[in-house]
Amino acid sequence: MFEFQQYLGFLLFLTVLTIGFWLMFFLVGFVSYWVGGATWEAYKEKRAKKKESL
Repeated sequence: MFEFQQYLGFLLFLTVLTIGFWLMFFLVGFVSYWVGGATWEAYKEKRAKKKESL
């Protein structure tokens, strides 16, 4: 039969793969939230500047 030590490399690979997947998932969500917020703030500033000049 197989011993547990033979699976350590495979388990390490799965762990790193899973951590990488969730990190990518988090970063994609965070970066899109950040870009959306920055765009919205720039739009609000531009709108306020336009109202001020009128």
